[in-house]
Amino acid sequence: MSRARYALLAAGAVLGALGAAPPAAPQWTAAPAAGRPYAYLEGPAGSVLEDTLSVTNPGPRPLTVTLTGEGPAAVAFAARTVTVPARTRADVPFAVTVTAATPPGEHRGTVRAAAGGRRTAVDLRLKVSGPRLAALTVEDARVDRATGTLHYTLVNRGSTVLDRPRLAVRADGLLGTVLDRPGRALPLTLRPGERAARTEPWPDPPALDSVTVRLTATAAGAAPATAATAAVFASAPALAGSAAALLAAAGATAYGARRRSRGRRRSRTKGATA
Repeated sequence: MSRARYALLAAGAVLGALGAAPPAAPQWTAAPAAGRPYAYLEGPAGSVLEDTLSVTNPGPRPLTVTLTGEGPAAVAFAARTVTVPARTRADVPFAVTVTAATPPGEHRGTVRAAAGGRRTAVDLRLKVSGPRLAALTVEDARVDRATGTLHYTLVNRGSTVLDRPRLAVRADGLLGTVLDRPGRALPLTLRPGERAARTEPWPDPPALDSVTVRLTATAAGAAPATAATAAVFASAPALAGSAAALLAAAGATAYGARRRSRGRRRSRTKGATA
């Protein structure tokens, strides 16, 4: 026997003694029926849309799978827990309920399957038909007089997503404009119906003034929205200075009045003597 053949036989004997690992069994899968990459549903608000999830068990034993769904609409399965026999595929129907309040447009969700310590997710894409409306409002505007901070809330009142709305701020006092801040984009995305409470700094508010603050928000496709609020600024130093000025003015007025009164009395006295 040649040395090469002997080496091959010896290697085979060693591998046989150790036991060669059997090939790994293919894992179970969950996917939309008909081999689609994701589940796609389309319909108006207030409707119930249906689809099917295929769970395939290529293993030698039955497989119990738990199904759940999440997203902008309620997902309900014909059975939340399904046992799939060995080497079998089970098609599980599910329904997506689109509420009447669901805004038109594209929505994303997920259908999940879990079994044997493993989880898989299936992309769910929902298109709700209907008119698209962009609408933005500014609400709850107020001024924190202690710090000068402006508080307000942006609300998406439409049916489209508003990305990076812009905000401009203007404040007018008794003697003119005291703040004029041009519109700037906010790092914010508002989904339909979403609210965002925000603040705007005002590092140098007037020390003594009555002002009206106007906040104007704009977004692509939406009409400008404005909210106004009034505030009276009266710091202690400013009040003290104003009071001192008023007292000085009053004193000067009184002094002038006394001098004029004494002058009139002297005039009357001289006239009587003559």
